[in-house]
Amino acid sequence: MSPESDTAVRPRLSGFRATGLIVALLVLAALCVASLAVGARHIDLDTLWRVVWVDDGSEEAYIVRDLRFPRTVVGLIVGLALGLAGALMQSLTRNPLADPGLLGIEIGASTAVVVAISILGITAPAGYIWFALLGAAVTAVVVYLLGASGRQATPDRMVLAGAAITAALTAVVGIILLLDAQTFDRYRYWVIGSLSGRGMDVFFQVGPFIATGAVLALLLGRSLNALALGEETGRAVGARLGQTRVLGAIAVTLLCGAATAAAGPIAFVGLTIPHIARAITGPDHRWLLPYSAVLAPILVLAADVVGRVVGSPGELQAGIVMAFIGAPVFIALARRRRIGQL
Repeated sequence: MSPESDTAVRPRLSGFRATGLIVALLVLAALCVASLAVGARHIDLDTLWRVVWVDDGSEEAYIVRDLRFPRTVVGLIVGLALGLAGALMQSLTRNPLADPGLLGIEIGASTAVVVAISILGITAPAGYIWFALLGAAVTAVVVYLLGASGRQATPDRMVLAGAAITAALTAVVGIILLLDAQTFDRYRYWVIGSLSGRGMDVFFQVGPFIATGAVLALLLGRSLNALALGEETGRAVGARLGQTRVLGAIAVTLLCGAATAAAGPIAFVGLTIPHIARAITGPDHRWLLPYSAVLAPILVLAADVVGRVVGSPGELQAGIVMAFIGAPVFIALARRRRIGQL
C-alpha cells in the first residue's frame, strides 16, 4: 500500500471506529432504560420518566429509584471493569484465552471473602468489598513475585504462577466451605455472580477503585501497542515494557478486585468481549480498550435483564445467564475466525 493510499484509509478507519463506538453507547443507553423498566413488574416509559425525576412515593418510584437504579449502575461499572480487565489480561500475557481469573485474582478475592464470612461474620455484600480488594491485591503481588523469581516477570511464568496459586486457594476455599455450613450458605449466593440486592453504597465503595483502574488502563493503550510488537521491537521503539506490565497488573487488580467484590465472579465477560471488540477495531489498543469498556456493560446488563424476564416472577442471577450467553458466543467466535496470537 502506497503512503498516499494509507493516508486516505486511516481517516475512514477512524471514522468507522468512532461511529461504531457511538452506536455501542446508544445500545448501552437503551439497555439502561430496559434495566429500569423490565422485571417482575414492568413499568411503562411514561411512568419511568416521571419517577426517575420525581419521587412521588408510589410503588413504581420505589422499584425504580431504590431497587433497579442501583443495580443498573453497579452493572455498568462491573461490566466496564471486567471488559477492561479482560482486554488488559489478554494483551499483557499475549494469550487470547486469558481472562481476569487467569492470574488468580478472582480466586484471591473469593478467598478473602470466604475468610471474612467465616472468621469475622461479615454478611452484607458491601462488607465484602475491602476484603475482596485486599485478597486480589495480595494475590497479584504474590503471582508477580513468583513469576519473576529473581528475574524479569514474563507472561508464561506469571500464567504458571497464577495457575498454581489458583489451585492452592481453591483448595483453601473448599476446605473452609466443607467445615463451615453457615459460610457456605452465605458464600454460595455471592459466588454465582449477581446484581440484585446491590445498593448505591456498593457503587460508592468500589467506584473510586474502578475509576482509577479504568483511567490507568486507557492510558496504557499506546504502550500496549508497543508490547504487542514483541520484546525486542518494543524496546527498540522506546517502550518501557516492564513498567507497562506492572501498571497493567495494578489496573487489572483494581478493576477485577472491585468488580468481583461488588457482584461476585461473573464469567466469560472478560474472556469474550475483547475478541468482539478486536473484530471491530483491530489490534489498536487505543480503540480496543474503549470498545471493551462499552461492550462489556452491554453484555452484563443484557444478562441481568434476560434473567429477570426468563425467571419471572423471580429471576435468574446474571452470572448464570452470562454462562449460557458467553459460552456459545465464545465457541462461535472460535469457530468462525482463527484466534491468532496477540
